[in-house]
Amino acid sequence: MSDTYDPPGDAIRILHDDHEILVVEKPSGLLSVPGKGPELADCLISRLQEAFPTVRLVHRLDRDTSGVMIFGLTPHAQRHLGQQFEARKVKKTYVARVAGRMAERSGTVDLPLIVDWPNRPRQKVDHETGKPAVTDYRVLRAEDDESRVRLHPRTGRSHQLRVHMLELGHPILGDPFYAPETTATHPRLMLHAEELRLNHPDGNEGVKFRAKAPF
Repeated sequence: MSDTYDPPGDAIRILHDDHEILVVEKPSGLLSVPGKGPELADCLISRLQEAFPTVRLVHRLDRDTSGVMIFGLTPHAQRHLGQQFEARKVKKTYVARVAGRMAERSGTVDLPLIVDWPNRPRQKVDHETGKPAVTDYRVLRAEDDESRVRLHPRTGRSHQLRVHMLELGHPILGDPFYAPETTATHPRLMLHAEELRLNHPDGNEGVKFRAKAPF
């Protein structure tokens, strides 16, 4: 992976905004929140603050992952949404392109994860001290060299989908950490947060926000 942080300069696509929440499509290559040091200050939330000064963080996506992210615009909304994520009530759907032909049309990966300290931010499977991590998957299309899959994480561990697909023997293409050999042919991580389903902080009504995968 390149050591230089060169985030895309494109305008952020707004999917929805109202008096309580803001939903956007995060581009691949942009940090969700600032990193350590001034060179990592440019991030999604700092860009959003220019137009939405009260924007508040609820969850994150990896720098290299694109897709739907929701933010609170009030303390109540941030708390309400945060509780839904914590209680695993938010239904998250991702799309990925992975290496090789997946034999099973659908299944569940249940492998606990922990940070790989000498190689952080990489994560690894650890059955002794890892935190529970569960992912459901369904194959949308399978070819000899790659498969397109829909992923439903039941938990929200760091790099969960990336490590779980690696453990199945089908790493996500373009992954600089877990499949660096594929980055030459795939200039970005082929992982996109396609849909979020949750309850709106004002009235608790079920809502759905979606952004089609750009790959």
